[in-house]
Amino acid sequence: QVQLVESGGGSVQAGGSLRVSCAVSGDTSSANSMGWFRQAPGKEREGVAAIDSRGRPSYTDSVKGRFTISQDNVKNTLYLQMNSLKPEDTAMYYCAADSRRGLPAAPFVAYWGQGTQVTVSS
Repeated sequence: QVQLVESGGGSVQAGGSLRVSCAVSGDTSSANSMGWFRQAPGKEREGVAAIDSRGRPSYTDSVKGRFTISQDNVKNTLYLQMNSLKPEDTAMYYCAADSRRGLPAAPFVAYWGQGTQVTVSS
């Protein structure tokens, strides 16, 4: 089992920055791919950014150039640095992990954190 605990969410004005973190514990060898999803009220959970088993990052188009995903393997922590935030980035952000080499779509992800709220005001 992999345990994921997010932190670092909050409220910020448009154009501001936030960094969310995800502490990974348990059977970390099963977390071969990791990433961040988000879910706004009334919307489906969508993938935001991911890192595959080779450490290669990927991003959804709407956050490219603004968000950066990174991981600290010593601290077993995943990060999402969010810059130039927009009101449409407002959502609950979830950390995700899976044993597969690439992070799958939300219905197939094996491990989830409890989420951290990010609110961007205009």
